[in-house]
Amino acid sequence: RRPESALARGVAPRLDSVGIMLAYTPLHHLLVDLVRRPLVMTSGNLGEEPIAIANDDARQRVAGVADAFLLHDREIVARYDDSVVRVANGAPIFLRRARGYAPLPLRLPAASPRQLVAVGPHLKNTFTLVHGADAYVSQHIGDLENLETLEAWRTAFDAYRRLFRLEPEVAVRDLHPGYMSTRIAGDLGLERIIAVQHHHAHIAAVLAEHGGTERVIGVAFDGTGYGDDGNIWGAEFLVCDLAEYRRLGQLRYARLPGGDLAVRQTWRAALGYLALDPEAAHAFGGMLDAVHYNIRNVAMQQMARRLNAPLASSMGRLFDAAGAVLGVSLANQYEGQTAMQLEALAGARQAQPLPFPMKETARGTWELDPLPLLIALGEGRTRGTDIRELAARFHESIAAGADQLAAQLAADMGVGVIALGGGCFQNARLLASLAARLEARGLRVLVPRQLSPNDGAVSYGQAAVAAALLQREETR
Repeated sequence: RRPESALARGVAPRLDSVGIMLAYTPLHHLLVDLVRRPLVMTSGNLGEEPIAIANDDARQRVAGVADAFLLHDREIVARYDDSVVRVANGAPIFLRRARGYAPLPLRLPAASPRQLVAVGPHLKNTFTLVHGADAYVSQHIGDLENLETLEAWRTAFDAYRRLFRLEPEVAVRDLHPGYMSTRIAGDLGLERIIAVQHHHAHIAAVLAEHGGTERVIGVAFDGTGYGDDGNIWGAEFLVCDLAEYRRLGQLRYARLPGGDLAVRQTWRAALGYLALDPEAAHAFGGMLDAVHYNIRNVAMQQMARRLNAPLASSMGRLFDAAGAVLGVSLANQYEGQTAMQLEALAGARQAQPLPFPMKETARGTWELDPLPLLIALGEGRTRGTDIRELAARFHESIAAGADQLAAQLAADMGVGVIALGGGCFQNARLLASLAARLEARGLRVLVPRQLSPNDGAVSYGQAAVAAALLQREETR
């Protein structure tokens, strides 16, 4: 976004970049030729619902928000969102893979001896059908949180089965027992279901797209994923191959008062970290002053009584907490808002890392402790340090801490390859900084290129894990 641009402020507010879509249908060209200026265009659906693809459906579902309809007599056969990419670390990276790319097949490094369907995650869902070494990853389906999206999933699944003439024998699902995708896997009625941990699937997806089968150190940074211990994972350091994984490192656990509400209200994530050391309240003063005492007190009581306040080691929530401490945002109006605004503030500024210590636990694993980092950010804000400088230092702190821990684990395990996966690596600055640090040590770094770093790649990762497991069973 250029400072002199006439682009309306309401388009991507407080972000330093905007998305551009070129006209790709004849109707688009006719419309743009008539208005003779760029248009701001959103998808034809209500929030959290799939796009409307029939004229009558659109009239019913979108009538409350649309002033007029430009209709066409050409039927839309398949529901495809637009694909979205950005440049990260000098090359394109997917934010959403759909029109123009799906369902082009991806290869699996370990061919599956049985046809299978990986049903994907709960959010940003895709599914993957597998025949041998060919994996057909669906277009972006969306969040499985309503009946309309569930029906869209089933329609797309039936279309893929017909198109590729596949009849899966095995279903693959997420480890979380309560996800809608878990229910879908059970409803398919297949003879076998394989459960795959969310972050193992993220790293397996990156490894598989690069054709790898060897052991790697996987760094999985995202919002939430169901962990082996029943807690929320989201900043995980794994040693793994396609078939197996072991968790070697993580962010220090903190509670999320309100559970899912903490995803929308960023101050809750910050309060969870403050609860680890109430003596640090001086650094959280700006955030505390902005939230009414009674509301904060309820959240504190939730954590004290462990009522709807799960433990989380989530990098996505750490970005939210940092945004709340810095006064960037106390609430996310859309997914990833605070993290995106922090990235925009950081820009390309050179910056030195802040304290982000790591320590070995009694279990023999490692933890990165974000509390000193958040305290340093809050103290910097109190001193009046430029918030852009603090945002840049926050990003460099995450990259430096992850680099140090990943490099140590690689040395300990005798591994020379690091795979980066998870939605936080849609952040171009974080991805570039961490990759550069690791490569400077002589480590090989794998990053997602054919699929998104986010949950859109999870079904492919699930498929890669299941194929490797089934192949190993066949050869025993």
